[in-house]
Amino acid sequence: MTTPEPTPEPSHEPSRESTPEQPSAEFADRVFRSPLGIASGVFLLLLAALFAGDAMVRGEGRSPWIALAGLLLAVPLIVAFTIRPAVYANDHRLRIRNPFRSITLPWATVADIRAGYSSEVFTQEGAKYQLWAVPVSLRQRKKAARKAARASQDDPHGRTSTTADVRDSASRTAPTDQTVADLRELASLHAGNPGARGEVRVRWAFEIIAPAVAGLLLLVILIATR
Repeated sequence: MTTPEPTPEPSHEPSRESTPEQPSAEFADRVFRSPLGIASGVFLLLLAALFAGDAMVRGEGRSPWIALAGLLLAVPLIVAFTIRPAVYANDHRLRIRNPFRSITLPWATVADIRAGYSSEVFTQEGAKYQLWAVPVSLRQRKKAARKAARASQDDPHGRTSTTADVRDSASRTAPTDQTVADLRELASLHAGNPGARGEVRVRWAFEIIAPAVAGLLLLVILIATR
């Protein structure tokens, strides 16, 4: 009489051959914003809320309604010009969020990014869009130029040598110029990516425009019929 061999239990381990490969996660957007603009926007919002709140509580007649209409007009505009502007960049596209519209530009459509008196991006078709989130400060640019001039004195030969300190070149560049240089580098690196092709898309910020227009109309009606 023979003893039957034990039947091996089925393995519950997943087969490596049948497991689909997980797609690699895309890099998160790099965000460029103006800290000074955000701080100014928060301050102006608090100031507007303080004055409008006082007028609505203590005002008489139509004063509370006028204050409310003014607040409805002022808040979207303050947010639009201070807190809203931002620039988002990843491997595929550049997205610009300006006060009243958002522009999405695949890297293949970007021809150049410059910072003169304002930061601007130029497309291959010749269109130009301003980067509100990257304001140009002539004061910071002059300060960076003075720092670079002082650093150049470390080189007695008038050119880069072993005695020149070249490790802090970024600190001798104005923040706006450094941001533009970073964006230009991203454009040159990713312009050939398959996902960096497409058309420029523009979307108007109706969430900003609609309440501002409503507040303006209400304010005009209240003042005209006063």
